[in-house]
Amino acid sequence: MASPPPDVTGLLATLTAELDRRGLPFMLIGGQAVLLHGTPRFTADIDVTLAAGPAALGDVRAACEALGLTPIALGTESLESFVRRTFVLPAHDARSGVRVDFIFSTTPYESQAVARATRVPLGGAAVPFATAEDLLIHKLFAGRPRDLDDAEGIVRRQATRLDWAYLERWVTEFAQVPGRVGMPAALARLKSLAR
Repeated sequence: MASPPPDVTGLLATLTAELDRRGLPFMLIGGQAVLLHGTPRFTADIDVTLAAGPAALGDVRAACEALGLTPIALGTESLESFVRRTFVLPAHDARSGVRVDFIFSTTPYESQAVARATRVPLGGAAVPFATAEDLLIHKLFAGRPRDLDDAEGIVRRQATRLDWAYLERWVTEFAQVPGRVGMPAALARLKSLAR
């Protein structure tokens, strides 16, 4: 695995310790997880998926305070209203300049994905990263060009280790979500790269 810069490594370790201490189940997705499972690339943020809904906002804000993270106000909308509407609490670490997005989730898929997360020793902590399969599902769901490039990098690096039946099951289910009908075709294209 390509190691993130030391300041991010320290932040990931302290973030893990604090969220674990508070009993908030989570996993890292996004660029930090791509460093583990795909083609390493620069990433300037940390995406944290929580197996908790917006009702846990108080606990997450307390964790932010303990970590020295400042929630980012977006426009004139209150932070509580923003989180209820978007399921995201954006925060900033002034020491490293890194943005940390806490993503709230209450879906059965996200809960089991967090439970499946792979703990990787990093900076003295066992940091939970999304599995390669769950990261791939997240990337296909997002569907932006950068995400599709990341998905291809994951398949090229992990092809023989991927659980394709798991991927097909969830991608087929997510294809029922409006705007995500193309996920099975995108996965089939990626699977062809694994041969």
